[in-house]
Amino acid sequence: MREVAWVQRRAFFRAAGAAALLGAAGTALNPRTAVADPVWHSLFRTWVPEIFAPLPDPPAHSPAIVIGSGFGAAVTALRLAEAGIVNTVLERGSRWPNDPWREIFTGDDLPDGRGFWHRNTFTGVTKVPMQFARFGGVLDCTEYPGIDVWRAAAVGGGSVIFTGAMVAPERRFFDHVFGGTVDYGEMDRVYYPRVREMLRLNPVPADLYGSAPFTHSRSWDDQVRRAGYQPIPNDSIFNWNILRGELAGGTRPSAIAARSNLGNSNGAKFDLNQNYLRYAQDTGKSAVFPGHRVEAIAQEPGGRYSVVVAKLAPTGEVLGTRTLTCDRLFLGAGSIGTSELLVRAQATGTLPNLNEHIGDGWGNNGDVVLARGASELAGLGQAVPSASRIFDESAVPLTLENWYVPGIPFETGALASLGMVLDPTRTRFGYDRASNRVGLSWPIRIRDETAAAARAVDQRIAERSNALVQFGALGYDANANFTAHPLGGAVLGLATDRNGRVHGHPGLYVMDGAAIPGSTGTVNPSLTIAALAERNIEAIVRAGK
Repeated sequence: MREVAWVQRRAFFRAAGAAALLGAAGTALNPRTAVADPVWHSLFRTWVPEIFAPLPDPPAHSPAIVIGSGFGAAVTALRLAEAGIVNTVLERGSRWPNDPWREIFTGDDLPDGRGFWHRNTFTGVTKVPMQFARFGGVLDCTEYPGIDVWRAAAVGGGSVIFTGAMVAPERRFFDHVFGGTVDYGEMDRVYYPRVREMLRLNPVPADLYGSAPFTHSRSWDDQVRRAGYQPIPNDSIFNWNILRGELAGGTRPSAIAARSNLGNSNGAKFDLNQNYLRYAQDTGKSAVFPGHRVEAIAQEPGGRYSVVVAKLAPTGEVLGTRTLTCDRLFLGAGSIGTSELLVRAQATGTLPNLNEHIGDGWGNNGDVVLARGASELAGLGQAVPSASRIFDESAVPLTLENWYVPGIPFETGALASLGMVLDPTRTRFGYDRASNRVGLSWPIRIRDETAAAARAVDQRIAERSNALVQFGALGYDANANFTAHPLGGAVLGLATDRNGRVHGHPGLYVMDGAAIPGSTGTVNPSLTIAALAERNIEAIVRAGK
């Protein structure tokens, strides 16, 4: 198997060189004329033929349609199926396979089109601009005034591209954010444990934590202890046996080699394709249809719902457009996708009874990416799973999580963190009739204040632990220009009832991060999104509506 892998690597470099000679500069041209794109598309077809297989068509009518396939949608599909409710899951992205040796996904360091959803440039946290062929990759970077929003475009949604940390907020912050709409005690007793069991969540095991790729995690923990904090272990979705296999040479290095944001080729993350979505399909009551982008939703006079869907090739070609119908419609396209559909439907009159809270309550979870210097020069490793976090409320409450350095395949002397600040700022989606687009804007002042709050804590840790490098002078110490945790737009208890039933339109439900009011209280949202979906779909199924 190793020999096969090396052959594939050599083929990759030959192909990449050929593509460069044939017009890598062309990837920055207008996408309709970029000459390099067909070359790369041919390579992608060779490397990942599965995503080019003919796409099946969803049924014309379904008892239930679920839009999206991330945490909220996957939970919904499974629980509907278990209740005997046949459902159709529509996902715009591809269904990507896993393989122990093939490079299914690209990496942050030298990404190609497999990494990004129909764009040909990207500037990530390293602030290094990248160019590549336009393709239907796994990460959608949507640019708004004041902020970029990173979101998934793949079967499995965010579970394919996130860093795996799944943490419940403290009760006081949960209650602060939800304002009594959701009972934290019930979440803590029933729904958080249910998701933890389904996803086999647990912290990094001691043998892996002690290995070379996790040197940065141990150094991070050592520094925060010197600064007076006690690191708290993070539960994670990774399959630790696959990481052990990477260390032993039994599979291509991925999670121990800075691969995560654009997918783990060997299936190192126990993503939704391996649990909720698989279990839903195993019932025979749920079917997932990749390559189907929902354009619009409406309620018909008789009460059923219609869904306009475009069938997409991975290259972006529209293969056809259909209108599907269903008796009940569950929105799980993520905060941005769900909010876009609702705001557009309200503005164009296809869902005329939506209330004034549609599009409101959006926030970025207080996301900040940070870097501080290590305390000694040593190989830090680039294992992806976040081992630990600290909490600070010396000023504004915030969490810093141990992170790897995405996009840099060599040691920089940096210890990275993901910060999540408890920020009350919320904004609202708006609709532009001329372009038929839905958008938002984020205050630059708030972005800067959030970064400053996290920076102050990180700098304090650096000073108290005698960090060797100061990244502030280089402009790399804090970056709040993007969020990977968009939340809100159809908030629980306002746009919907307390279980996600959309006011004014019976049979329409919000099951994803759009229902969360802008923050999950200084922690990653995925666990709370999944647990809320478990709570809400249980109530919906029990009530029969």
